[in-house]
Amino acid sequence: MNTVLRKQRLPAATRRVHPTQSEFNVRAADAIAAANTAAEVALRLVKPGKKNQDVTEAIQKVAAAYDCKIVEGVLSHQLKQFVIDGNKVVLSVSNPDTRVDDAEFEENEVYAIDIVTSTGDGKPKLLDEKQTTIYKRAVDKNYHLKMKASRFIFSEISQKFPIMPFSARALEEKRARLGLVECVNHELLQPYPVLHEKPGDFVAHIKFTVLLMPNGNDRVTSHTLQELQPTKTVDDTEIKAWLSLPVKSKKKGGGKKKKGKKADKGEGPMEETSNDGAQE
Repeated sequence: MNTVLRKQRLPAATRRVHPTQSEFNVRAADAIAAANTAAEVALRLVKPGKKNQDVTEAIQKVAAAYDCKIVEGVLSHQLKQFVIDGNKVVLSVSNPDTRVDDAEFEENEVYAIDIVTSTGDGKPKLLDEKQTTIYKRAVDKNYHLKMKASRFIFSEISQKFPIMPFSARALEEKRARLGLVECVNHELLQPYPVLHEKPGDFVAHIKFTVLLMPNGNDRVTSHTLQELQPTKTVDDTEIKAWLSLPVKSKKKGGGKKKKGKKADKGEGPMEETSNDGAQE
């Protein structure tokens, strides 16, 4: 079975492969359970005061507990208005080839958490560049294109898709393929290539948006997890401790409100007595 993953240094998108029931009950369930547990841990660790490296180390440990790997090169970015790849980044796997600046999470930030696990080695390969159909405009790059087809396509992209990823199918078909090549070669466009794991390996992908609010984290996008029968279970005490962390913080000042209500009740009879005295 050939598992396919669309991935780039920016947020990943997946092409789902549905295994048969017999295959699913073996290793596919481990990959999905690993991704889901890693996502739950990340939800609890992406909070003010924690650092991006804390999350990177934690999700790798979770994947290892299910005998899986976190897929390399996938990044979880801070989100801002019209920006899907902010400066603060959570790296999926630490290695010498891919590095990001250390960062600390802060209140009122927004992140797209991207978890991709694999039953293989977590290093999918690019087999055919022609399979790439998703691109994104590199707004910080400039180049005077030589080919007329390239200038035509780039003008269309700038008008229709100035900041967000798009599919090549949305462009004028006859000139698209020829024009895209020159744009990519001169880094005016960032491609989202299709990467392949080894035949027989499974890839699971969970992605969600989290808001770091004053009273805790809000997950604004979620998924319904199907019933799983993974071959592995989590026995690690540190992972269990992460999962036991609250997502939302307890409301402050509850006691004061209760006291206030009691005081209000106590003040009622006093006012009535005062009024009665005035009437008398």
